[in-house]
Amino acid sequence: MSTDYSNNAEESPEPRKAEVKGCIPSWLQGTLLRNGPGIFSLGDTSYSHWFDGMAIMNSFAIKDGEVTHRSRFLRGDTYKANMDANRIVVSEMGTMAYPHPSKNFIFKAITFLNHTVPDFTDNGASNFIKYGNDFYATSETNYIRKIDPVTLETLDKVDYLKYLPVNLVSSHPHYDKEGNAYNMGTSIAEKGKTKYTLFKVPAVTEKDKNSSEKWAPALKSSEVVCTVPCRSLLTPSYYHSFGMTDNYFIFIEQPFKLDILKMATAYMRGVNWASCLKFCPDESTLIHLIDRKTCKVLQTKYYTGAMVVYHHVNAFEDDGHVIFDVIAYSDTSLYDMFYLSKLKEGFQDESYSKPSYKRFVLPVLSDKDVTVGEDLVKLKYTTASAVKEKEGKLMCQAEVFCKGFELPRINYDFNGKKHRFVYGNCAEESALSKEIAKFDTETKEMIFWSEENCLPSEPVFIPRPNAESEDDGVVLVSVINSNPGQLCFILFLDGKTFKEVARAYVDAKLQMDMHGFFIPQGN
Repeated sequence: MSTDYSNNAEESPEPRKAEVKGCIPSWLQGTLLRNGPGIFSLGDTSYSHWFDGMAIMNSFAIKDGEVTHRSRFLRGDTYKANMDANRIVVSEMGTMAYPHPSKNFIFKAITFLNHTVPDFTDNGASNFIKYGNDFYATSETNYIRKIDPVTLETLDKVDYLKYLPVNLVSSHPHYDKEGNAYNMGTSIAEKGKTKYTLFKVPAVTEKDKNSSEKWAPALKSSEVVCTVPCRSLLTPSYYHSFGMTDNYFIFIEQPFKLDILKMATAYMRGVNWASCLKFCPDESTLIHLIDRKTCKVLQTKYYTGAMVVYHHVNAFEDDGHVIFDVIAYSDTSLYDMFYLSKLKEGFQDESYSKPSYKRFVLPVLSDKDVTVGEDLVKLKYTTASAVKEKEGKLMCQAEVFCKGFELPRINYDFNGKKHRFVYGNCAEESALSKEIAKFDTETKEMIFWSEENCLPSEPVFIPRPNAESEDDGVVLVSVINSNPGQLCFILFLDGKTFKEVARAYVDAKLQMDMHGFFIPQGN
């Protein structure tokens, strides 16, 4: 099997009916959106990193046992500027764009100033976010792009900075039962302080729905829940996600940092912004526990060793403890593996650091009457520990469930609750996954799905209405099929058995992508 990940995608904006083999459950009605990089070269220029590619969105509409597919490029300002110039003119995290040699001095000087205090890209190729009744394509900059989830047309550009003091924002928000969204952003040197801002975007009310006022983004009603000061003014921690339970938020301030001064001079020095990220393996990781009722960080400081976390799995509470699961790395080699010069089929890289599925436990009871050196974790079902080092400081050690597991998804009805099952990609040998798995956190058993010459995406679990168990539902996976003469397809797996129940062959070539979002019919 040979796959060239630097090939440009082709969009299919008109709906095409897929050929279904098997039986799609009659209750499954809705649309799976998937997002990821799709254009990697333009004119005589190319992106250096796979994450930088211009976004292509895919839609798989599922209704009455049938599937309809369409795809479109995200036509934001970045896309338009690049296309108009027929070259890459907007810089991304791993690729610095420089003016054509024919441009005059004034143009080059303006470009330089724009990179000193960067105006980031609106190339939202990472995920989809729902704020209010609207859906947005997002990366991690201050810009998101509203999209039509049916036609995939690109709509309004929204700037977080008009509503919140955040320069960088996570692309993995959380949603509560009422439909409120919660997310985190980094405020860089705002009023002389660098801090992390946790905010809420309220759900749309009946009054909002019936309002005759001109459309405004739901961010207009956003509220700051809490701010957390950065440990160092000019080197805020990088993060990709965070955790949420009924009563707490969990934020990991890891020693993987963005050097703001280096970032301001990166263009002049001829390096990309990604080179301004630094990992400090000798520093500890600080875990912040934020009380949702008081909107304040708990005074107890929770520490663990240096690690790099991109994805939280889930978090829940039990008998005076907050338990949270993450996928953790011992270094930052994962990002480097996605440079297009390295990303070729079958590659093996000795520098690859396997991800570990880790469970941490944070006791929330006071440690005043506890002796130094004592473990405050009292749960019997985990080996995770939290040992008192001094008053108000606990050193946490995780329980390692398994290795080589990434892109975790759960039944989101169990978000913030104790979960048992996690669906994800197997990343045992490299970051390129050829297999997906269902992991049982109680038995530690894993069951798999794979097929020759097929590359599966992140699996998305959809619960059956009135489900009788946590894994009562269907897992949706988009699959790149490299078998000669065969089409790519959407795979439908039974959530319990992990056996195939159906697949839908689409008349389009699918690309490796990032994340997916399922919209139930009528939502």
